[in-house]
Amino acid sequence: MHYDLIIRGGRCVFPWGEADADLGVRNGKIVSLSVTAQDEAGRVIDAKGLHVLPGLIDSHVHLRDPGKPEVETLETGTRAAALGGVATVFDMPNTSPAVTDRTMLEWKYDHITKTAHVDVGMYVGATRENTPDLAELEQMPGVCAIKVFAGSSTGNLMIEDDAGIEAVMRSGHRRVCFHSEDEYRLQARKSLFHEGQPYETHSLWRDVECAFLGTRRIVSIAHKTNRPAHILHTSTAEELEYLADHRDICSVEVLVNHLSQIAPDCYEKLGGLAVMNPPLRDRRHYEASWQAVRDGRVDVVSSDHAPHPLDAKRLPWPKCPSGLTGVQTIVPVMLDHVNAGRLSLSRLVDLMAAGPARIYGLQTKGRLAVGFDADFTLVDMQAQRTITNDWIASPVGWTPFDGTSVKGWPMATIVRGTVVMENDAVTGSATGRPAKFAP
Repeated sequence: MHYDLIIRGGRCVFPWGEADADLGVRNGKIVSLSVTAQDEAGRVIDAKGLHVLPGLIDSHVHLRDPGKPEVETLETGTRAAALGGVATVFDMPNTSPAVTDRTMLEWKYDHITKTAHVDVGMYVGATRENTPDLAELEQMPGVCAIKVFAGSSTGNLMIEDDAGIEAVMRSGHRRVCFHSEDEYRLQARKSLFHEGQPYETHSLWRDVECAFLGTRRIVSIAHKTNRPAHILHTSTAEELEYLADHRDICSVEVLVNHLSQIAPDCYEKLGGLAVMNPPLRDRRHYEASWQAVRDGRVDVVSSDHAPHPLDAKRLPWPKCPSGLTGVQTIVPVMLDHVNAGRLSLSRLVDLMAAGPARIYGLQTKGRLAVGFDADFTLVDMQAQRTITNDWIASPVGWTPFDGTSVKGWPMATIVRGTVVMENDAVTGSATGRPAKFAP
């Protein structure tokens, strides 16, 4: 047999368990899990000593395109993803202009085909004005989901009231994704704090009840409308316990930062580089997040990559903007957690490949199986590296994990049979495409 690509000798993480296997790729698809020694290919990759994972997915990134090329673009953000072992990203709509209508979706679809290094899904931002159109917009090619900012957004990209959220939930049928902090509580508590207070104040203002109240309201509306919801960046023990009783209607995302950084130490060490929404919290919530990962309550782990210029992040609180870089570092950090025994490699694949594919309806990604896209993340579980700012591809040039030593590193990223990263270098021109989702 002749293939376009053969990956030989790797330890493959299949849905049914780990096994040594030789994989054959043709026309961008996996066509064999049992290539023979006599079979040939246009390219053969020797994966001996490496684990072969399904192409990993970061389902929550902000690539700032259009609007802020000095901060991030689709090209630089997907370059960072490829360098970090991520084969597909889902990009948020709060750009300038925002992605809320057919015109912007068509522009972005075309832009992805010209500039992206990995495959990209597009969120559509819900507004009061476009709510009647959401059922149509969520069906457009490349759209991964509707995104509702129920708190903490700007312009018309926020729907904070129950009636507005219910109207969104009644327009269309696919799962709706929520930033679920309660805007009313945020505004009511704002006067309790003042400029110049410690960065840790961010977690006091955006407290546990702010997140928990928002999530309870959204789950109630999801049940009322019988429309599935996905709670993004779940950050509290209270939410995770509550959501366990609502798995029939609600799925759960947790961020790598909430699994890796603990208040108050993170604020003392990083200052404004630790400020994000929802905030990094104390050890009780960190431990609860890991327990939820272990017992299956978490469906997806993402980065919420949201870069800002370094000088802005160094401003005093609350002038420093919320958001951290993360798409390039999520895989090394999570591999280090695997090596530390906090989760298995199979569970990592579930959270960053099969999970996102299931929640968002990616039909041919997320698993190593015949007929699926030939997306692979090849990792060396024994490689020991140190994450540094000078490795970061985003124009802002910083990471909250600067100086962090990790064990486990992505060695290659392959998207639909094309090697887009190998040995810490992006290879070739942009070959990413809009991802395909079930209607």
